[in-house]
Amino acid sequence: MKDWFRRHHPPSFQAVGENNREIPDDLWTKCPGCGELLYQRELEVNDWVCTRCAHHFRLRAPQRLAQLTDDGSFEEHEAYLRPADPLQFVSATESYREKLEQARKKSKLSEAMVVGTARLNGCPLVIAVTDFRFMGGSMGAVYGEKLVRAVDLARERRLPVLTVSASGGARMHEGMFSLMQMAKTTAAFAQLGRERLPHISLLSDPCTGGVTASYATNADVIVAEPGALIGFAGPRVIEQTTRQKLPQGFQTAEFCLQHGMVDMVTPRRELRPVIGNLMQLLCGSVPVAS
Repeated sequence: MKDWFRRHHPPSFQAVGENNREIPDDLWTKCPGCGELLYQRELEVNDWVCTRCAHHFRLRAPQRLAQLTDDGSFEEHEAYLRPADPLQFVSATESYREKLEQARKKSKLSEAMVVGTARLNGCPLVIAVTDFRFMGGSMGAVYGEKLVRAVDLARERRLPVLTVSASGGARMHEGMFSLMQMAKTTAAFAQLGRERLPHISLLSDPCTGGVTASYATNADVIVAEPGALIGFAGPRVIEQTTRQKLPQGFQTAEFCLQHGMVDMVTPRRELRPVIGNLMQLLCGSVPVAS
């Protein structure tokens, strides 16, 4: 009966009882993995993982911070930084400034990158989270600047860094300014490594382009969520360039684990204890600030 009801009553509208009350649009969510209609409250309780096929839904930055940090411990830094329009970029339909304004309204964020300090199981750390809703989590000048400042803060306070990446790569609207962030962020994390401060990188779906090619895979431990798309260019571009047929699923987290690109694939509900244990292990000889 439950399956029949789901098939015949789409999530956009459902009549219930004698009064034909409308069910809110966001009550049900269709799983991209198996097509099952999922009760949204059950999804929230299960950390936005499908109970049928274990598909991991994309999380917003606030959701990720709530999942990975102790309650009330997150303090945002560099929130005032906002991207500019150095190239006066205009596409066929709208300008870059208009796209930025739309992204701000949609995500309630000033940039795709959110950085700050927090605690994880009582251990202090610097955390940097990408929100894919803001222009596909693309990396521009302010994105890179916020991340570098977060690393500088970690070096100043002698704290480990946790990055959570979900990005389409460098932001084309800023041209060379965005591409320069690859070298800029990589250099910052290289300095962090020279000072023997750990960097744990969590790759979520999707993590591609210049983010994958720079700081996201420049870490002491690289963790990925199950089924996450991880790579540089898209499969079609790679096939056209190499003129070779690629193996199925070659850009999934599991394939990357088999070929040594990531260190572990960890289900979302296990991320907090796993990353917490890694932090304690890596920070064992580091004088961590209280």
